[in-house]
Amino acid sequence: MLSYRHAFHAGNHADVLKHFVLIQLLQYLGQKDTAYTYIDTHSGAGVYALDGGYAAKNAEFETGIAPLWDRSDLPPALAEYVKMVKDMNPSGKMRYYPGSPYCADKVMREQDRLRLFELHPADAKILADNFRKVEAHAAAQGERPSMRGKRVMIQKADGFLSLKALLPPPSRRALVLIDPPYEDKTDYRKVKDTLADALKRFASGTYVVWYPLLQRMESRQFADKLKQLPGSGWLNVTLTVNTPAPDGFGLHSSGMFVLNPPYTLEPTLRDIMPYLVKVLGKDAGAKYTLETGVTMARNTGVRRTDSLAPKGLSKR
Repeated sequence: MLSYRHAFHAGNHADVLKHFVLIQLLQYLGQKDTAYTYIDTHSGAGVYALDGGYAAKNAEFETGIAPLWDRSDLPPALAEYVKMVKDMNPSGKMRYYPGSPYCADKVMREQDRLRLFELHPADAKILADNFRKVEAHAAAQGERPSMRGKRVMIQKADGFLSLKALLPPPSRRALVLIDPPYEDKTDYRKVKDTLADALKRFASGTYVVWYPLLQRMESRQFADKLKQLPGSGWLNVTLTVNTPAPDGFGLHSSGMFVLNPPYTLEPTLRDIMPYLVKVLGKDAGAKYTLETGVTMARNTGVRRTDSLAPKGLSKR
């Protein structure tokens, strides 16, 4: 479906969770000198204006980045993410929010590679235009030479189908983000099938999936189905900011499912998630869950599970 525009949701609580986790994963990969490839199957526009257009209509950023903007008690790892957003707003006013391609570009090194896919024709064009501006600015500042076409590849294409040709990557190191709209319920099946195929081609890659927690059956069963995929391990983290509405409408929760996560991610999230519940939570229904496990063929074992609405943190 091509009606979805992420600009409506830019900077909301789901983006905070998604981009914080993404940055942690990329920073871990950057600890080794060997280059790695970042593949984004549903890249969106890359950068979003918060003070006009789609983002201003529902102002969903008020549920996410806005409450974090002026906090003086941010945990160090979360402060890095907020600083990244602030750096693209040098005036100090919250006007722009980075999508996953921009977050990745700011963390990645000159030797690393970005492979970005977006099927929506308008967003694909905006994404390419935004990267031209980013690279021109970086070159003007002497940060790094423009390497468009080598370091960054942007294609108007179906990311589900395009992923196959990129695995395994030349360096045998990669992070794949799969973040479809889920407006069409078949996206849930496509994600699982795409991951199953990707793991056959490149079993050691790190794969991360963002998903909404909705009332529909496909959403409620999604994480459990992903746990059945082969891999050395998985991590599933969710953030709920308010009690679901009786009519089931509205995005109150979202999750990030990571296959082959680095060992550093779980302790980082145990430190950060209670803080996000405290700051972003709207009522007593605010909470997070964090679970990790090992998948071996048909036998899935959960090592540790948290389901926490910390005392004194979920209410304001």
